[in-house]
Amino acid sequence: MELTLIWLWNNLIHYFILLTQHFNLDVIYLAWLWGLFKPLCLVLLALWLLPATILLFLYGSSLFLLIYKHWNRLKAAYSEDLWFGAINTLAVFWELQATIWHGYEVEGLEHIPVKGPVLIIFYHAAIPIDFYYLYTKIWLYRNRRVRVVVDKFVFKIPGLATLLEALEIQPATAAMCKLMLDEGHVLAVSGVREALFSDNNYQLIWKDRKGFAKLAIDAKV
Repeated sequence: MELTLIWLWNNLIHYFILLTQHFNLDVIYLAWLWGLFKPLCLVLLALWLLPATILLFLYGSSLFLLIYKHWNRLKAAYSEDLWFGAINTLAVFWELQATIWHGYEVEGLEHIPVKGPVLIIFYHAAIPIDFYYLYTKIWLYRNRRVRVVVDKFVFKIPGLATLLEALEIQPATAAMCKLMLDEGHVLAVSGVREALFSDNNYQLIWKDRKGFAKLAIDAKV
């Protein structure tokens, strides 16, 4: 085994030398260029790697659920909840990513009751990653499914149909929100306007929208 690895390493070095000679490459000059542009490369990597990772997880989750759905289609009629095992598996992976990447923790999670209506209003960033992590925490440690409402354009995003179906995500209407709370669900709501970058004139209440407060009063949560 060791002789094989040594042979492979020697051949790689040999081919690399031949490559540099064939294209007249200056190895020292290439190393100098790498040292010059390395900081810029690291900055660009940090800026793009996290969003790319989140998108990869989102579409990976949707793909996993799609495969799971078809794999279990024959057993669906006999299952209490087709999606429970799949969502539980994905929740573990998302929590692992949150812990390793961000050291993510939730304080006060015990205040979310195990029964009864709960209204969660969260900040909607361009990519609301903090809510993704909160969803998994509530699922794993409070044994509750968070019901989510989204703008209708989300249902037109390619590749997310199975994810929306599995998580029972619904269009954002006042009637739907009120119904979910009346049925005793945990409901999470937010606003897409928050994803827009603000200036010094930013106000907490946009366009006089007070629907979340009215919903909380009407549902008595």
